[in-house]
Amino acid sequence: MPRTQVWPGTPYPLGATWDGEGVNFALFSENAEKVELCIFDPSGTHEVARIALTEYTDLVWHCYLPDARPNLLYGYRVYGPYDPANGHRFNANKLLLDPYARAYHGQLRWTDAHFGYRVGSAREDLSFDRRDNARNMPKCRVVDTAFTWGDDRRPRTAWEESIIFEAHVRGFTIKHPGIDAKRRGTFAALSSPPVIDYLVELGITAIELLPVQAFIDDRHLVQSGLRNYWGYNTIGFFAPHPRYLSVGLISDFKTAVKRLHDAGIEVILDVVYNHTGEGNHMGPTLSFRGIDNRSYYRLGEDKRFYADFTGTGNTINMDHPRVLQMVMDSLRYWATEMHVDGFRFDLAPTLGRWRGDYLQDSPFFTAVGQDPVLAKTKLIAEPWDLGPYGYQLGNFPPSWAEWNAQYRDTVRRFWKGDEGVVPDLASRLAGSSDIFAHQGRRPWASVNFITAHDGFTLHDLVSYNDKHNEANGEANRDGHDGNYSWNWGVEGPTDDPKIEALRDRQKRNLLATLLLSLGVPMLLAGDESGRTQDGNNNAYCQDNEISWTEWEKIRPGDALLREFVRTLIALRRRHRVFSRPRFFRGEAVSAEGLKDITWLTPQGRELSQDDWNDPSARCIGYVLGGAAGEFYTPGGQRDVDESFLVVLNAYHEDLDFGVPVLPAPMRWQHCIDTAEDSGLAAEERIFEPGEVFRLRARSFSLFTQATRAPEPVDPTGMVHHEEPPAVPPTAATPDPRMGSVPEQGES
Repeated sequence: MPRTQVWPGTPYPLGATWDGEGVNFALFSENAEKVELCIFDPSGTHEVARIALTEYTDLVWHCYLPDARPNLLYGYRVYGPYDPANGHRFNANKLLLDPYARAYHGQLRWTDAHFGYRVGSAREDLSFDRRDNARNMPKCRVVDTAFTWGDDRRPRTAWEESIIFEAHVRGFTIKHPGIDAKRRGTFAALSSPPVIDYLVELGITAIELLPVQAFIDDRHLVQSGLRNYWGYNTIGFFAPHPRYLSVGLISDFKTAVKRLHDAGIEVILDVVYNHTGEGNHMGPTLSFRGIDNRSYYRLGEDKRFYADFTGTGNTINMDHPRVLQMVMDSLRYWATEMHVDGFRFDLAPTLGRWRGDYLQDSPFFTAVGQDPVLAKTKLIAEPWDLGPYGYQLGNFPPSWAEWNAQYRDTVRRFWKGDEGVVPDLASRLAGSSDIFAHQGRRPWASVNFITAHDGFTLHDLVSYNDKHNEANGEANRDGHDGNYSWNWGVEGPTDDPKIEALRDRQKRNLLATLLLSLGVPMLLAGDESGRTQDGNNNAYCQDNEISWTEWEKIRPGDALLREFVRTLIALRRRHRVFSRPRFFRGEAVSAEGLKDITWLTPQGRELSQDDWNDPSARCIGYVLGGAAGEFYTPGGQRDVDESFLVVLNAYHEDLDFGVPVLPAPMRWQHCIDTAEDSGLAAEERIFEPGEVFRLRARSFSLFTQATRAPEPVDPTGMVHHEEPPAVPPTAATPDPRMGSVPEQGES
């Protein structure tokens, strides 16, 4: 860059902003003594200019370059005390990334020069390193954010109608045979017709992407030939991750969002504002640490060390108004400039901490709640962190939804055959009102899931008793031990057709439970077609076949499973009774006295308190009443749907289930039966009240209300009402819930 004019510029907006004539540069640092803007040639190799920012307004260093243009490469050097004992780690020998950079050029290449101290020194981080790291640092790039959105319309799917698909941009598309090899693993692949057509055919309404904000690969992973695949190691909260850009332009991301919107699919980003990729006090100096360590991070009583509520070595300091501003500016940028529809917040309690304590009315939650843009987006909390009182499930603001791990664990335990789970299962099936029914919250506050990126895939959940994370290089010490999984007789792959059939049935059981429960279902990408990670339940560093979705090499049973998922999603979307935006009250909603939900024993009678207290129960049924009662849809229509009978049997033997005699006599048509390979009932038989249905071992059945046959009329005009058969006496059908449960491995 030739010699250029330098104008004062303004302290806002932060970052490098192209206004059509020049570029304004603004960097917050409360404790810096001097800041220099470093300009690089187009290759990013040579520094061609260094400009001192002499203007300092409201804790922001700034200047304006009238000759600068988009694609200019830059970084910062920040001067101040190197005094770790007092929380200061300035080192002007280190080129630093702008926290507000919209794009990067080049990649981080690890060397000892990236550390502010002398690696290997006896004084550790109290020493000082004078080596320059610029050659091996990525460079920030000025961008022109212009993009033709046309008539882009956000789907704005109602929360209760949402079906979320959690996917990894790279892993979901890297092996897709219908995508050009150069575009696989990028946003361009995500926006390709084969991928979007697949999502539409599956029936999901929102895709939740694992972190796409720029992140780094940890040094120890790179040295081991691994990568930070999941991306929970953010270094830039405004920039898309460079590896996901097929041609290096942020328009790739915008194009993907626009095409997904055209298909009626919302885009939700998994965002990591609780920590950065700089690690603990022994970590590198790449951005925040060197710009103003004491402002950006929560420090301990001994300010040399960090308060670590995240398990990653550091915690973002949301107490500082400028750090809170950065997070809010980032969220608004992705919502307005990038048109995303919502956010899932990693370790969300960390963001809600004020001076260390979690508060539902913390500055962050208050700021989001009053923001006219963000308040209209979908907000999802991962409701735990590692700080004091870090488990906050059910304690987020009323406008938020939350990942419900209690749903995951309860459903897994029930289908595994554990004792005493039925009462808790009923609460999870009914939207977890025991957790969320307060402050006007609705069932959609519960994001239900069986599996997620963190943990076993669905296939591995029914194929492994234990985790197998040896490939991670940590001697299998990493990852969760309490998985509530069962291999059904053999650890891992097997040729035993009986075990394979039982595993497939359990997958259908788990998916049917998930997709027909009240709350918002979240499906892990690949679970619909039997994706395996070979028993790895912590594949955060596995950017390879362990984590990638396989599109071609799937078993016939997996193809059937995919069709079954499509059927379940279509059924859910067609019938509001599975997703009504209100909790059940166990009260009559029809003139005949039918309740909104009626819980049933295998004998077909309503559960008593003794039944609820029976720890040996492994079968439960319920009727969802389709009558409107006093409720209306948002459009003002009476909220009427069909009624459904649902039966879940985790018992290891077949049993007889009595079709209930309800206040409003109903006939039931069998439509879903997970004991069948297809998941569909072998015959669409209609059952009358009082009949007995043979429910197969470890299976899920769904019956829909059958159309009533016309009642016979004699010539006199009198209608003859046939009496329904009586429910068989309890003694005639032994209670299948009693007795021993087979040991693990017994099928």
